[in-house]
Amino acid sequence: MRVHFHGAAGEVTGSMHLVEAAGRRVLLDCGMIQGGREAEARNFEPFPFDPATLDALVVSHAHIDHIGRIPRLVWQGFKGPIFIQQAGADLLPVMLLDAASLAENDAERENRKRRAGEPEAMPLFTKDDVHDVLDLLQPLPYDARTQILPGVEIAFRDAGHILGSSIVELWADDRKLVFSGDLGPTGTPILRDPAPVREADLVLMESTYGDRNHRDRLDTIHEFGQILEQAWNDRGKVLIPAFAVGRSQELLYWFAKYWDEWGLSRWRIFLDSPMAAKVVAIYDRHRDLFDADAREVWKGKPTPFTLPNLHITESTEESIAINRIENGAIVIAGSGMANGGRILHHFRHGIDRRNTHVVFVGYQSEGTLGRRLVDGAKWVRIHGHDHRVGARIHTVGGLSAHTDQRGLIAWYEGFGSRPPLVLVHGEDRAREALAGELGERFGADVRLARPGMVVEA
Repeated sequence: MRVHFHGAAGEVTGSMHLVEAAGRRVLLDCGMIQGGREAEARNFEPFPFDPATLDALVVSHAHIDHIGRIPRLVWQGFKGPIFIQQAGADLLPVMLLDAASLAENDAERENRKRRAGEPEAMPLFTKDDVHDVLDLLQPLPYDARTQILPGVEIAFRDAGHILGSSIVELWADDRKLVFSGDLGPTGTPILRDPAPVREADLVLMESTYGDRNHRDRLDTIHEFGQILEQAWNDRGKVLIPAFAVGRSQELLYWFAKYWDEWGLSRWRIFLDSPMAAKVVAIYDRHRDLFDADAREVWKGKPTPFTLPNLHITESTEESIAINRIENGAIVIAGSGMANGGRILHHFRHGIDRRNTHVVFVGYQSEGTLGRRLVDGAKWVRIHGHDHRVGARIHTVGGLSAHTDQRGLIAWYEGFGSRPPLVLVHGEDRAREALAGELGERFGADVRLARPGMVVEA
């Protein structure tokens, strides 16, 4: 068994790893590279392999940095099956169609500004490309070992990151590869904890927060309540960049649970996303994957998705109307790294105001607007215009969808035989810190993935 690393190898987006085994070629994930303009331009580059030679694609979960280049893969010749957990298969078309809409709109906007002689801007993929992908999907349940090709078997285990997120076990050539996908923290609301895996010959493990530990979740929730109280006293507005899948649902969960303590009945709450209603319906359809605490919360009133003052805004006109509200509003909008989507329009109207509170609840990649704001930028450029940052910027790390250094170490500790592992999906500082800890504690053979690197299992 041989693994080629082609994405998320020294960065936290663009997940893509090629496995050669049993005479077959299986791709793990095919994600979009996210960040600044230069980073995202890499999505248009040719794949480092011929897509037509792949026998199958196995997807860990439906976040765009794990699925966002699948339409280009199919467009360039891939015709094999795409295996993904059942709930992930429901989320994937929603995510890709939304990304296609954004890409088409961005290309149209660029072309309106195009000067004579400049090349026409093209979207990374279109809605028609997404429909070609859907014909190839083959959903699988958790915990079912399945032969996907002659000599190749896989099983999905719950990764606790978003609905349908999976740890991938792959057997071939009398060897076993385990790909962590993205691992969620233990105790994450709604979702079950990441499943332990006991045996492997090689482990590919994410390392997003390999150099730090999150704040205690209860401390984080207390902090979040304080931010809301401060914003109310400032007669302000709260803007929360959050991905439509995962963090948005968790935020609504906490709003329902602390409805009285946080005085949420006085606020107007907006989930400003064209895909939000679809995602909420998918979560409702897969309540069997919820943890015990979430099932109890859903028995109460109000439930997270039926808050009496929750407005799910799908149309552009509804979204624009939110900007006319100057105070008393909580707005959750994509994208989570503020590198696109409706949150940018809300920033344009509020980032300069001292009574605006911006709350980041997830990881902010290098090169994104979110990262610049978290790092303390005084001026930011949005849609071609410079804006002074007057808003209060808050980072609430304890709500991350990724586990921290403690969680990563605990998950690896579950492997009794201490298999060799390769760290993916992390920047170098995080990976180096995690590799040092794993080496010191377990004597583990740890390597850091680099683009083009090949490892034998």
